Amino acid sequence: MDLTFKTEMGVFNYRVAAVIINDNKLLAMKNKNTPYYYLPGGRVTLHESAENAIQRELKEELGINANTVKPLWFNQAFFMEDVSKEKFHELCIYFLVDVSDTELITKQQFFGQEKRNKEFFEWLDIDSLQNQYIYPMFIKERINRLPTQFELLTEYEY
Repeated sequence: MDLTFKTEMGVFNYRVAAVIINDNKLLAMKNKNTPYYYLPGGRVTLHESAENAIQRELKEELGINANTVKPLWFNQAFFMEDVSKEKFHELCIYFLVDVSDTELITKQQFFGQEKRNKEFFEWLDIDSLQNQYIYPMFIKERINRLPTQFELLTEYEY
């Protein structure tokens, strides 16, 4: 069971996301339902650790066993989703992930492993992230200065 639920006041979501950087590019994704990019990852399931969730999600989405380097950020986000217009209270742990020993670094644009969502992945130039429609918004500012210690962030976007 995914740790997400809807109420009359909005949606609660607990997820994990991978920060994957190679050659000054950030791996981002989108699907047919979203006009914006977001980072690979997904919902944590009940009784699953965040570390196991990021490994499972990367296996499901990208077909890889990746090296999780360290957690970077714990983000508390309060936002209205651009497509559904639902209010979200989302908790997300962002992990730095190393994929240098996978074939992903040789691909520029590609589709993911999951058939139901038809996810499209692309390496975005970090220097041009300011011009990209990408979430979370803080990634544009913080990608060039990754923390040395795990950080707590809070975003209010509505």
